[in-house]
Amino acid sequence: MKNTFLDYGYSAEEIENRVNDTFYAITEGYDRFYFEGLRDTGYFMDTGNCDARTEGMSYGMMMAVMMNRKDIFDRMWKFSMEFMYMDEGFLRGYFAWSVAPDGKKNAFGPAPDGEEFYAMALFLAGKKWGDGEGIYNYTMWAKKILRTVLHHQAPMWNKDKALIAFVPACSFSDPSYHLIHFYHYFAMWADESDRSFWKRAEEESRKFLLKACHPVTGMNPEYANYDGTPNPYGPPENHGDFYSDAYRTGANIGLDVLWHGENKDFSTIADNLINFFADIPTEDFKKYKIDGTVIRDEKGQEEKALHPIGLLATLAQTTLACSSKAKDSAEKIVRRFWETPLRTGERRYYDNCLYMFAMLALSGKYTPEV
Repeated sequence: MKNTFLDYGYSAEEIENRVNDTFYAITEGYDRFYFEGLRDTGYFMDTGNCDARTEGMSYGMMMAVMMNRKDIFDRMWKFSMEFMYMDEGFLRGYFAWSVAPDGKKNAFGPAPDGEEFYAMALFLAGKKWGDGEGIYNYTMWAKKILRTVLHHQAPMWNKDKALIAFVPACSFSDPSYHLIHFYHYFAMWADESDRSFWKRAEEESRKFLLKACHPVTGMNPEYANYDGTPNPYGPPENHGDFYSDAYRTGANIGLDVLWHGENKDFSTIADNLINFFADIPTEDFKKYKIDGTVIRDEKGQEEKALHPIGLLATLAQTTLACSSKAKDSAEKIVRRFWETPLRTGERRYYDNCLYMFAMLALSGKYTPEV
């Protein structure tokens, strides 16, 4: 797997140390957001909202597979099953997207990106460590999750369009949920009867992202209609803008190219996005319309990005899809990312999750070949 940091002249030893130090910081360090919970469980806390979310739990499990930390993986999966999995009611079979650290559910609805990451992390865990019994039969649970998201009475995919919904049975999507690089493997590892659907989902999501990303800036909205147009669902935020969720789309495109090879359309999106941001200091990142217009508040003041280091991290991962035309901008972004420390303070969870994924991807360690 390509090691971008090595290509830029960083040594194998310092890259290895940096990846390990980053994971240590978020799981064991002073500013960690991984904590051990009740009954041999563990969880990532969203430090800005003081809860555990399926987003972070499934992220943590993916990181644990890549870092070969079965202990953390099993604790987080057990927390997910004991406190988030819903075994009754209309949404039975899904995971509640938010729970308190003591396991009390804050919500009874699921967020589809959590299910996607759970399934992929579980498949990789089964390949890396082998399947155990009960909830530790990783492959069985991965298949069960994918079976549920497609065949539930409130499915997470619009099966006619083969596109993921923002929430089950919803009439619009979230571009950052389109994990094309995962669907490629779901088409090989899911129930045989569903494999053709996952292949179609991979193809349709590629087409969708080409429509959802702006042709000049490469930015995409947080939420989009199934035709790719921005959906401003709100208030308080206008989710048709390039805001926190939306940052992940470029990173996903970068990872898809890392895993599956060059894609000229994705390179165009990546080039546009990286060229837009290359000369803007991280501390000056703002909220943007997808055409690049800076958003202003009621007083006319430019609104700052809530997660600037998270945005920088996703931009660094986006460079994996860039063409040679954007090589200078890509190098600026990657070197700036390398020189930028993890975020500290209240909002560190989201930024540093994205930071860890970028570290793994740019070092060649974010790979399906476990």
